[in-house]
Amino acid sequence: MRDLARIERWAGTERIMAKPKTHKGLKKRVRVTASGKVKHKPAFAGHLMSGKSGRRCRRLRKASVLHGPMCQKIRLALGKA
Repeated sequence: MRDLARIERWAGTERIMAKPKTHKGLKKRVRVTASGKVKHKPAFAGHLMSGKSGRRCRRLRKASVLHGPMCQKIRLALGKA
């Protein structure tokens, strides 16, 4: 009985589930904190800063935290759910 199971596995009849892959593009853009929060750099902070107010520029320098269902989707895509 034990030998038969080994042969079936070797022949490819028994399927093993694949591991979920990490979304590499998302991994470069967000960071999951130890408490499970998702931090990211806000958009519109790359260039053309002279047209934006000083207050807005200072706010855009800081990383912002995501909340709600989007946070759960990102954690799932990164394999940290």
